[in-house]
Amino acid sequence: MKTLTVRLPDSVVTEIEHESQSRRVSKSDVVRERLSQPHRTAGKRGTMREMIGDLIGSVSGLPADLSSNKKKYLPALIHAKKLHRR
Repeated sequence: MKTLTVRLPDSVVTEIEHESQSRRVSKSDVVRERLSQPHRTAGKRGTMREMIGDLIGSVSGLPADLSSNKKKYLPALIHAKKLHRR
C-alpha cells in the first residue's frame, strides 16, 4: 500500500478523529472507508431550494413577479445586458 498526504479542513479532521476514537480504528481506516463509499447523493445535501436558499431574494431592483412573467421582462433584460457590454 502506498502513502498519500492530503490537507483537510480542521472540521473534517476532527470528524475523522472522533469516528476513529469511537470505533477504535485508525484514522487511515476511516479515510479509506470513506473514500471507498459511493458518492453521496444530492438528497443528503438537501433540496435545491435549501442549497440556494441564501441566494433567493438577494438581487435587488428586479420585479417581484419576474418568475411568473418571464416573457414580459426577458426582452428588456437582454437588451439592457447587450447595452452594458459596449
